[in-house]
Amino acid sequence: MLQAALEVEVEAFVEEHAAMLDEDGRRRVVRNGYLPARIIMTGAGPLDVEQPRVRDKSKEAEERIAFSSAILPPYLRKSRSVEELVPWLYLKGVSTGDFPEALQALIGSDAKGFSPNVVVRLKEKWGQEYEEWNRRDLSQEEYVYVWADGIHVNVRLEDAANPKQCLLVLMGATADGRKELIAVVDGIRESKQSWVELLLDLKQRGLKKPPRLAVGDGALGFWAALREVYPTTMEQRCWVHKTANVLNKMPKGLQAKAKSDLHQIWLAETREAATKAFDHFLEKYGVKYEAACACLSKDRDSLLAFYDFPAEHWGHLRTTNPIESTFATIRLRHRRTKGSGSRRASLTMMFKLAQSASKRWRRLNAHHQIVLVLEGRIFTDGVLQNAA
Repeated sequence: MLQAALEVEVEAFVEEHAAMLDEDGRRRVVRNGYLPARIIMTGAGPLDVEQPRVRDKSKEAEERIAFSSAILPPYLRKSRSVEELVPWLYLKGVSTGDFPEALQALIGSDAKGFSPNVVVRLKEKWGQEYEEWNRRDLSQEEYVYVWADGIHVNVRLEDAANPKQCLLVLMGATADGRKELIAVVDGIRESKQSWVELLLDLKQRGLKKPPRLAVGDGALGFWAALREVYPTTMEQRCWVHKTANVLNKMPKGLQAKAKSDLHQIWLAETREAATKAFDHFLEKYGVKYEAACACLSKDRDSLLAFYDFPAEHWGHLRTTNPIESTFATIRLRHRRTKGSGSRRASLTMMFKLAQSASKRWRRLNAHHQIVLVLEGRIFTDGVLQNAA
């Protein structure tokens, strides 16, 4: 990311001096390879960075223009998370013209090289990366678990007539337990058609093997789409979303106690104990709070699907937290900003934000058990059952 920013900065500098020509009518200021690689300390550890070199071909030494990077000054030894700040600021609704001031306020004078023109060029370069990533071959990929969600951000997408439009996100866990971003597209969270198009695109690009389990909020159009495209995939509703939805249908004074009762369900060590806690909740609150209990009971089977998978994975499977935690800072909480964002830029920024965050994604617990899940081995209450 830092290397890309340097490339964009140099391109902008060369273009700025494009009108300066030598005696033969050729450009005086041109690219001239790279300076020796330097080690820059970043949050991901030390990185080798090559600063592009610029040459002014003027014969008069005093007329030559020297290039000095404002992004990578001579004695800089630590980069800030610009690769996260730029996407974050965009998705929060900050306009391109305001980026230099915003970045400088966040990371100080190190941001002075990020003029609006550099930011625009950087967005274009990232956009190309996103397009290539969105067409990548998936024939060698297999995901044991996937998490799905729809993210509304502060920036309005181009379709002003459709306020429900958002960014659809799909993440997956690989055979070695690593979490990967699978897809980021625009669509409607509750629309089956939007999710069908996403899943069919993945299948067309080679993702033929269905995930063993999908995790998401019950309100998603994703579920109807999943049953159509990958009908054998089991469904797990997110307990965090479900708990919030149930409690919203109950008096505030009762919510703390009801929440504790809900915890008794999904924290139970066995499906049998969870079923008893489930029945207890419905019996305890069913008469007075019928809507809350109906909200809970309609997804009964899919709320308890995690019991058929390794117990060490339960913490990953009961919630869409892998997505929630990644995009929590840009998820729309109140009203959108006045300015609208381009579809391509919004998708690109979401992609880059997730790409940076993926460096910190935690590998699944007991990832060695994923092979057993992929082999179709049976787990009961999280425990592997011996073959007969």
